[in-house]
Amino acid sequence: MASPIHLEDLSVSFGRVQAVRNITISCGAKEITAIIGPSGCGKTTLLRCINRMHDLYTQNAVISGKVLVGDNDVYSPQTDTVELRRKVGMIFQKPNPFPHLSIYENVAAGIRLHGMNGKRLAEQVEYNLQRAALWEEVKDRLHCSPLQLSGGQQQRLCIARALAVEPEVFLMDEPCASLDPINTQRIEDLMLSLKKEFTIIIVTHNMQQAARVSDRTAFILQGELVEVSATSELFLNARDARTEAYLAGKIG
Repeated sequence: MASPIHLEDLSVSFGRVQAVRNITISCGAKEITAIIGPSGCGKTTLLRCINRMHDLYTQNAVISGKVLVGDNDVYSPQTDTVELRRKVGMIFQKPNPFPHLSIYENVAAGIRLHGMNGKRLAEQVEYNLQRAALWEEVKDRLHCSPLQLSGGQQQRLCIARALAVEPEVFLMDEPCASLDPINTQRIEDLMLSLKKEFTIIIVTHNMQQAARVSDRTAFILQGELVEVSATSELFLNARDARTEAYLAGKIG
């Protein structure tokens, strides 16, 4: 079941540098929320707060405010971060399949944690590769290395791997940045399909992509939320002059 996301007065500092300042935003279940803004504005920092990825990458992040996934407070001392990251899947800018595992095992690895084996495991691997729109392209080479796949195929494999552990939310950090237009369209089509089941938040520099796939768009500048609204409203009738300037290519 998709879970809504709510950030309340979220601030993030790294040492003396404040990367995100007092951001409050809600992302509806079964919706795609796009976060746009120039490089270095805090988009990825904000995204990584939702599944506590900063815990893995840095020791000096100071995070205040509240992050709710459904009714669960992500920064509660009782939060199981392993379970959180299962529930909140993340797709990175550069595809990162497990290189030492086959295509099949990339998807099967998470399913095995539920004690599934044999025919049921094979059925679930196929099911999730189909959900990621990859099955027809890999069904005859499941035991090959994922590194033999194109970049777009690797990205869809990463989505299948995340789907296999039954998440509620997808965070996507520039998922098409390294892809050609054909593979970008495939990922966008997949996002539109997945939002029927999941809450999706996408960080993107590509404003056309935000316009094509998202229900709501948030514009961030220098770590602050400038405005957030329905995507069509923001692109056609931005309330803030800074948003208008960014959409016109005058900022960033």
